[in-house]
Amino acid sequence: MTEKWLVGVDLGGTTTKIAFLSKYGELLHKWEIPTDKSENGKNIIVNIAKAIDQKLEELDQSRDKLVGIGMGAPGPVDTAKGIIYEAVNLGWENNTPLKDLLEVETGLHAVIDNDANCAALGEMWKGAGDGAKDIVCVTLGTGVGGGVITNGDIVHGVKGAGGEIGHITVVPEGGYQCNCGKTGCLETVASATGVVRLANEKLDATEQESTLRALRDSHGSISAKDIFDAAREQDGLALAVIDQLAFYLGLSLANLGNGLNPEKIVIGGGVSKAGDILLQPVVKFFKQFSFPTVRTSTHLSIATLGNDAGVIGAAWLVKNKI
Repeated sequence: MTEKWLVGVDLGGTTTKIAFLSKYGELLHKWEIPTDKSENGKNIIVNIAKAIDQKLEELDQSRDKLVGIGMGAPGPVDTAKGIIYEAVNLGWENNTPLKDLLEVETGLHAVIDNDANCAALGEMWKGAGDGAKDIVCVTLGTGVGGGVITNGDIVHGVKGAGGEIGHITVVPEGGYQCNCGKTGCLETVASATGVVRLANEKLDATEQESTLRALRDSHGSISAKDIFDAAREQDGLALAVIDQLAFYLGLSLANLGNGLNPEKIVIGGGVSKAGDILLQPVVKFFKQFSFPTVRTSTHLSIATLGNDAGVIGAAWLVKNKI
């Protein structure tokens, strides 16, 4: 009997990543398609089904080759009912029956979860989690997402909002406005846009010399990558910005660690590509604020799967739920 494949889908606001994987989590074929948000997103699932059929035809395989499909979606999800509560960025109405739509269009058994949860599952299964069953994953990208896994299971909470690490309040007074409606969220100071915000604030508040000031003057703006590159060259202002970011992130992760005592905390997303220049100061503040037992038993590391974490975690859903 030939080995069957798992389908993993990481649904994003701009692109949708799709992959065929073995039951052991080996990536066999992966590709992506644009996410068509026109007409309130009515074509999104149809396009995913068509893309899967086209890839099967290209590989000379039938639908019978596939065990089922797992999807990570951006928003709170009710995994039992198979609905996504909110997906404003996709144009969908609240309580969209995502599991049913997937099954109708693809003809496959479907499992859904939040996209950050899927990234956490991917890192647990095949990435930096290295098989740990108690793990917290935080993703630092345009925003800040997260997933909490205890004893191998995702913590969803009563309304699917478990693991919303990006909305931990770290600046209780005078914080920046967040897209969620609150102020002072971790997302406002630790995301890619957040670290740029911190840098611009420091540049405006001081006349300190910095390569970042020259970059901003010549290009009109700076990026998160510019800030980390400048820090590697020992730019004083850039180092101060990263220290401020690390304070907020280290404090948040320490509080999570104190409440959960996971074996590992994995930092992923585009900002995590900065590597040790981000990780080392975060670890410093984590140790400062964490309970002694947590300090010595919970290990922080950078994610290893990159953009593949979501599809691998979505495939894990299929492997374990179907």
